[in-house]
Amino acid sequence: MKRPILSLLALLMLVLGAGELKAQYRTALGLGIDLGDGQTLVGPQVKHFFNAKDAGNVQLLFADNHIVLGADYSYNQPVTGAEGLNWYVGVGPQLSFIDLGDFGNETYFAIRPALGLEYKIPTAPIGFHFDWKPWWNLSNNSNFEAARFSIGFKYVLK
Repeated sequence: MKRPILSLLALLMLVLGAGELKAQYRTALGLGIDLGDGQTLVGPQVKHFFNAKDAGNVQLLFADNHIVLGADYSYNQPVTGAEGLNWYVGVGPQLSFIDLGDFGNETYFAIRPALGLEYKIPTAPIGFHFDWKPWWNLSNNSNFEAARFSIGFKYVLK
């Protein structure tokens, strides 16, 4: 029983390891801007590729009385014939903390799907992204905000 499991794990590591060589980069730090209906939020983000197609993105965004902590998974693919350009689709949970002053605080849990484009300059450690990232609030008065977008600027570490 152990042998098939070990063989499967070795094969999985080989496949994931081979994919790492094809990713445009491994890790990037940047600035994210979330805008659209409602407040504009700005803050740091980190994107990390686990292999050539699968990446995670974590961001901490701020506005006047608002903090959003989010983590996203994205599936990435190159755009044929356009070096440095990828499309991606993803989803992730978001926690939103709002300071209502004398009225207390509110916390919201949301799911945010994303569909976007990312361009990594082939000759420089710089990248950009633009995506449609609607906000689906699942707590309190559940609602869906379709008109939300994000743009970002990244410095590629490796």
